[in-house]
Amino acid sequence: MPDRLEPEPIPRRDFLGWAGLVSAGVAVVGSVMGMVRLTKPRVLPEISARFRVGKRADYAPGVSKIMQEQGVRVAADEQGIRAMSMICTHLGCVVDESADGFACPCHGSKFDAHGRVLAGPAPSGLRWLSVSEAADGSLVVDKNREVGYDDVYPN
Repeated sequence: MPDRLEPEPIPRRDFLGWAGLVSAGVAVVGSVMGMVRLTKPRVLPEISARFRVGKRADYAPGVSKIMQEQGVRVAADEQGIRAMSMICTHLGCVVDESADGFACPCHGSKFDAHGRVLAGPAPSGLRWLSVSEAADGSLVVDKNREVGYDDVYPN
């Protein structure tokens, strides 16, 4: 007579049937999850390295605009229009404008108004970027093309 504290043994045939159903369920759930993942892109689109910053008329001498999303500052003076990257050359933080130029809020690098390093761990100055004009007359900044400070787009 079986003891009432001992469970009844599960017949082998019942156990194999139950294990088969669980395996089939796991396979179906895994397949459905895989199909759902296919509908979503795994790579997110990046911000274009070339972007428009307005018309030439928007940049009278003395005017500067910061494009936060792109991390670029576009400024005009008597010589022309320049674009400077606001990304610190130390570890890629976005610099802020300060009284004497620019300052990195993360690690303390300081840059003058021309982007040259004044202090801090930054190994080099801020990058100057190419400015050109599109066919429709709008100005285009190319973050992949670095230029010198003296390479300006004429007003």
